[in-house]
Amino acid sequence: MASRPSCSGRGKAAAAAIALALALTACGDDNDSTSSDGGRRTVTVAALPLVDSAMLYIARDRGLFEKEGLDVRVQQIQQSLQALPALSKGQIDMVASANYVTYFQAHDKGTLDIRIVAEAIRAAPKMMDVLVPKDSDIKSVADLTGRKLAVNVLNNVQSLTFNEILAEQGAPGEPVYRQIPFPQMGAALDKGQVDAVHAVEPYDSAIQDELGARVLVDGASAPVESIPLSGYLTTEKYASGNADALAAFQRALKAAVKIAEADPEAVREVLPTYTKVTEKQADSIDLPVFPGTMDAAQIARLTELMKKQGMLSKPIDPATLLVR
Repeated sequence: MASRPSCSGRGKAAAAAIALALALTACGDDNDSTSSDGGRRTVTVAALPLVDSAMLYIARDRGLFEKEGLDVRVQQIQQSLQALPALSKGQIDMVASANYVTYFQAHDKGTLDIRIVAEAIRAAPKMMDVLVPKDSDIKSVADLTGRKLAVNVLNNVQSLTFNEILAEQGAPGEPVYRQIPFPQMGAALDKGQVDAVHAVEPYDSAIQDELGARVLVDGASAPVESIPLSGYLTTEKYASGNADALAAFQRALKAAVKIAEADPEAVREVLPTYTKVTEKQADSIDLPVFPGTMDAAQIARLTELMKKQGMLSKPIDPATLLVR
């Protein structure tokens, strides 16, 4: 079952994607999933420096992948979108902490035939918030109408879920979404470039601590509470040819979730090793749910919202995409 310990412009995204592709290409055989290191199978994973990736790093650092005969190599990225070209070309094998919306849209358009290897996180209270300056005149979600709200990627999971919260609370309109990477949100809010930011952990707590920002609304509140937000995604081509490696990867992740369930501090201890969050901040951040098993019905909550808001041209049944 689930653990409840914790979760730019187009030019910059494109440049980062090119840099990632060049870095992966430069690594040569090290990124070939069919290669081995001391008899271990190599799996290359792109991952965001978010709480979402905690199980990946726990599994790697505690030797859980090695125990399963895997050599998991991690390439950090700043947005899920950056890894899409590399995944499509087979330069990486998987994307960890990939926000579902980006990849469901690519699947819908025929750009990528995706498969879900595991869930990363589901929403939990206070792990993603809409923040405003402490002296802001914005007092309710209704006051955000027409104001600038920063999200990591436009037309994605943040606006998708927040639009539902706005509707639930009867807001008269939507904010003007601005695309700003999570690491830059605090500076943008401090300089008045935006009126509010939709931040996830560990950036959520950091912005509150450093700027004294005020929580306007919990981004994981009704009607999107507990909704799946991100996962470990691969392609149908990779999944069909690497069933044993993916089964081993899944076992290692499940073992990591069990560690986190037994000792929530394991999550807080690993966060400073791959994010910019300090040990002090890690002690107090609000963590998402880390599911131990995949639930197609839960993931369908997200695809149904996407269809409702016009983000998909046709329905997607997540049950057909799960790697079993």
